[in-house]
Amino acid sequence: MNNTANKSRASRTIIRFLTKYAMVIALVIVFVLFAFLTDWRLLYAQNMSNLMLQNGYVLVMACGMLLCILTGGNIDLSIGSVICLVGGVAAVMITNLSMNPILTIIICLVVGLLVGVWQGYWIGYVRIPPFITTLGGMFIFRGIGRLVLDNKTVAIQDSTFLNIFTAYIKIPCLDDGEMVLSALIVGIVAAAYVIFSTVKNRASRAKKGYRQNSAASDYIKAIVIAALILYYCYQLSQYRGISVMLVWVLAICLIYNFITAKTAFGRYFYAVGGNEKATKLSGINTDKIYFIAYANMGLLAGLCGLLNAARVGSVNGSTGTSFEMDAIGACFIGGASAYGGSGTIGGVVIGALLLGVINMGMSIMGIGDSWQYVVKGGVLLVAVIFDVVTSRKSGK
Repeated sequence: MNNTANKSRASRTIIRFLTKYAMVIALVIVFVLFAFLTDWRLLYAQNMSNLMLQNGYVLVMACGMLLCILTGGNIDLSIGSVICLVGGVAAVMITNLSMNPILTIIICLVVGLLVGVWQGYWIGYVRIPPFITTLGGMFIFRGIGRLVLDNKTVAIQDSTFLNIFTAYIKIPCLDDGEMVLSALIVGIVAAAYVIFSTVKNRASRAKKGYRQNSAASDYIKAIVIAALILYYCYQLSQYRGISVMLVWVLAICLIYNFITAKTAFGRYFYAVGGNEKATKLSGINTDKIYFIAYANMGLLAGLCGLLNAARVGSVNGSTGTSFEMDAIGACFIGGASAYGGSGTIGGVVIGALLLGVINMGMSIMGIGDSWQYVVKGGVLLVAVIFDVVTSRKSGK
């Protein structure tokens, strides 16, 4: 009898583990698979660096998209068009009008925020469905973006603007050799912090008498994360070091992870998605939460417009096409519920990296865009089916 009970508990533990870390396991499997299929070219230092740079805009957009999804599975279809609009404004102001790049960046961020405020007002206070509002915005802002660009491709060659987003960090004397030592040092410090914070958090939770995972589980997880950070930073040190764009992306992810995981304000988004009526009765202004979610999305779309413009070096009327789908896919693949109320920034990062590995792996293999769309669509569908099935089994 005891053996049967022990086996049952063990099987439940394994199922919970596989459910919780399904996307992490999928990322590892997909990464190893494409590394093998590309004759390990995926592991080249340049590809490891580009993996984050090419998906930086997805991570930034997905942080904002997560807040929209948390409010009840809502999405923003307009962000690709906003990226075109803001990127177009930046290109025209810098190239055609010779404006100061710093002033241009500030104006562009304000433009993105105003777009978000506009849509947030209709969604939050007038209660126009987000799908309809942002679908209209998708056409409106794409059209305005093309008008701003005069239906032309406008290049950006201002070194100050480009360096703010795309330069690589080099410390004199330290990084003069073939290896960029600063990247390796950053990796060592980050890995040490991960292990230190795990030890500190366990001690704090034990002191307060909180329930926590087994020591082996937490420490193995910390060691694996630390090892991955070290490996990635070592690869960066072999190429050109740490990009400023990587710093931008990490800063946004850390800020939004803190907001959603550590603040009461961040929990409001989960509450609205979980039960909006109960949240409203508890005294939280749900209209304001919707408004903030979409205003914030507009601001981050504006930042993505600048990041993309700097990385590509030019903007045209098709810039940003289908970018919103990558952000939505990253959120749902990373574990955000299609019904709202659940999802994490960590999951979003996993989802974005999974899409990035698929894109890069298939590109290295020479597989066309058509099959890339098929694979990404299939991965997204499987992730949402997995979410729906597990939600039903858990009685959510």
